[in-house]
Order: sequence, then C-alpha cells, then structure tokens
Amino acid sequence: MKTIKIFLAVGLLVMMVGSCKKSTQGSSNFGVRMTDAPGNFSAVYIDLQSVAVTGDAGGEVTLNARPGIYNLLDFTNGIDTLIATGSLQVGSVEQIRLILGPNNSVVVDGVTYPLSTPSAQQSGLKLQVHQALQAGVSYSMLVDFDANQSIIQQGNGTYQLKPVCRVIESAITGSIKGTVTPVGTLVIVTATLNGVSYSSVTQHDGEFLLKGVPAGVYTVVLTPSFPLAPMSVSNVVVSTGITTTLATVSF
Repeated sequence: MKTIKIFLAVGLLVMMVGSCKKSTQGSSNFGVRMTDAPGNFSAVYIDLQSVAVTGDAGGEVTLNARPGIYNLLDFTNGIDTLIATGSLQVGSVEQIRLILGPNNSVVVDGVTYPLSTPSAQQSGLKLQVHQALQAGVSYSMLVDFDANQSIIQQGNGTYQLKPVCRVIESAITGSIKGTVTPVGTLVIVTATLNGVSYSSVTQHDGEFLLKGVPAGVYTVVLTPSFPLAPMSVSNVVVSTGITTTLATVSF
C-alpha cells in the first residue's frame, strides 16, 4: 500500500535577544516538512502554492511557504524537505490547509497523467487536527495519506486526488521556565547537556522561557550583569511535552 506522508514540525527557535512577553512566551514557530514512502507509482508531482494553519488563538495563519512542484517520491526512506515556516499563537491547532496549483500529475508505467484537484485549488486540502499547543514545547504533526484511496482512477482513464488521510500528533521537545528576582534584573539563562546549550534572557517581569529543549537532564546557569555572580541549578529534568518550572532564583 502506498502512503504519502507530510511532517508538520512545530519548532520553537531559541533566541538570545529579548522581545515582548507575548512574542517570546505566547507563540510557536512552525516548520512544515514533507516526506513520502515507496509505492507503485513512478512519480507523484504536487504543485504546492501555500500552507495555512487554523487555530483557536488567532484564526488562520498563512505560513511562509516554499512553493514549487514536488515529486513526493524524491522524499522516501527517511528523507524529507522543508516546505513552509511561520508562527502561531499558543492555543490549539484545528486545521492544516495545503493550497495546490494546477500542475499536479501522477506517472504510472511511464505515462504522465494530470492529477485533478479542483477542491484543493479553490479551498485547499483541509486536514483536521486537534492539537493543543503549550508555549516552549515543540510538536510534530504527521499527515499520512493513503494513496490507494487518495489517488482515484476515473472511468475515462484520468486521475483525481481525493485525499484520504489521518493526522498523527506528538510533542517532540519540552521547555524550561522560571522567574528571577529582583524584577528588572537582566539575566542570560543557559541550559547545557553534553556540550549542547539552549539560551534565552529574562523579560522585564523577571520571567524566562527556554523553548524547544530536547528531553534530558540539564545544568542551568543564570548569568546576571556584573557585578552579580552567576548561579547554577543542576539536575533539571526536561521531559517531552512538558514545561519544567524552576524555583524562583534571587540575586
């Protein structure tokens, strides 16, 4: 059975510069990746124009897509490609919408057939999901198409795309948050495990959030401005899908 798979990776980028609390702790950066699995078709070409995500926190958000014609069979055996990025306010993702252009086709036994997708061109391929997002946690959404049912051969020998799919949702990282006093103290917060570090800075209210941190046991170092001395917190456990909250650190 042929299966077409698209990865929606909700990646949270860690920045060393401060910004408003809403943008650093209330939104998630998205990366949409596409992959495929081997099957009976010689090629399946998808004319991707744009990608949009609908959530309950801010309506539909159009991502920054990488439009083009993709042969899904180029992305098999664990290979994938990034097709869109963007930002979504924390809340719940309810729908992914893939907008396709007119140049879709399928190659069967060396013959290329147009792959009609009238509904996809007008309103997009609508994929229903119900994934709650937590600030600082990265997520992966795997959209799994069954091509045996999704690509339909018509009675006149033409082919049409009528997606039959399921969405597999999972968290792929956790996060670390906490508070520093006194309020207004600028502190660089760095979590390190096996030589790999994730950093952020405190906000005006003393709060910080380290986003997109893989599961593991970290050492967190809080470095304030001179002449205050750094402080270290050991054995900080980060679990997938969980935000670990540290006790308030006072300088």
